[in-house]
Amino acid sequence: MTANEIMGFAVKTLDDKKARDITVLEVGKLTAICDYFVIASGMSSTQVKTLAEELEDMFSGIGIEPKRVEGEKSAMWVLLDYGDVIVHIFYHETRDFYCLERLWADAPQVDIGGIIAEGD
Repeated sequence: MTANEIMGFAVKTLDDKKARDITVLEVGKLTAICDYFVIASGMSSTQVKTLAEELEDMFSGIGIEPKRVEGEKSAMWVLLDYGDVIVHIFYHETRDFYCLERLWADAPQVDIGGIIAEGD
């Protein structure tokens, strides 16, 4: 799968599982670590953990495993590294505190309307 396909799959899966405020930043021209940040929120630590587990299961089902996973125990900020796509799932208050969108303000935001609208 391409980075764009992985990003789209992550966005669709998170949306299907009721993640909130899904945002995608195209960071590939600003850093060598990845092409996209997918950022989403959960309303409780339980929801954050469930979103991360569901995303891992969905990717695993198509043969894609994360290179690393961080933050699953606290479930306040779970990071799933899929190489060219890094998924950040935050507890909503933790997201407000770290505000990755502000830290990466130079990164263009990807319009995900077409991804989420498909199949809805």
